[in-house]
Amino acid sequence: MRPTILWIHPGGLITGSKDWLSSEQAILYLEAGYTLVSIDHRLAPEYKLETIVEDIEDAYAWARTEGPGLFRIDPDRIAIVGHSAGGYLALIAGYRLEQQPRALISFYGYGDITGDWATQPSSYYSDRPSILAEQANEAIGAPGGSCIPQESELDRRFDFYIYARQQGIWPQEISGHDPEQNPEWFAAYEPLQNLSITYPPTVLLHGEMDTDVPFEQSLLMAEALGNHGIENEWISNPAWGHVFDQEGLGDPGVRDAFEKVIAFLDTHNR
Repeated sequence: MRPTILWIHPGGLITGSKDWLSSEQAILYLEAGYTLVSIDHRLAPEYKLETIVEDIEDAYAWARTEGPGLFRIDPDRIAIVGHSAGGYLALIAGYRLEQQPRALISFYGYGDITGDWATQPSSYYSDRPSILAEQANEAIGAPGGSCIPQESELDRRFDFYIYARQQGIWPQEISGHDPEQNPEWFAAYEPLQNLSITYPPTVLLHGEMDTDVPFEQSLLMAEALGNHGIENEWISNPAWGHVFDQEGLGDPGVRDAFEKVIAFLDTHNR
């Protein structure tokens, strides 16, 4: 029976797929002795955050119940690794799952979705050409349509993400709720508000030059984890931007970061 990594893709909850896991990273995890389960989840705005989190819960439950028979995993040795929005979902999994993961790894994730970084127009995306509402809506499907878009549709869906960030309405689009009018609804979906001493050991990785998810998001999570007595490791670099790991393992800083991630997993998920 092997330890397992459940991997959650990036994409702002609006785009992305399980196939976005790089082969280089997959090989690294496999050679370290882990079974790797990369998952899809339904996407906003057609499907909302509550449904997306349910997909993570269902995928984890499936891995625990079906995984031992299908690919000989140990159901009690599962860690969750996520990137960006996937990192956010990994952090949510730390308090939402009945049987907690052994460890969480959040690459440039976030602990809240109601702060100014999310509810105000993004200065980074606002410097790009404006995406009009009509153009943004053409990039997505209809509610109740295909749960997981075709790979060829995923790049176009990023237009909707840019539009939502330019307008400062991303939280509304992914949740169906307004954070100003209904802030209490968001409490259940903000890791910063849901930490306790039983939260899993966690690694946070984030670059100081991140223009999509502010570096401070992981810094706040690290401080909160420490204040709650939760074991955590903080990995950062002043030169890293968003998706810094796409530089590849040939980059010494990226390889060092992944070696630290593997060492943390070996400590907590073996």
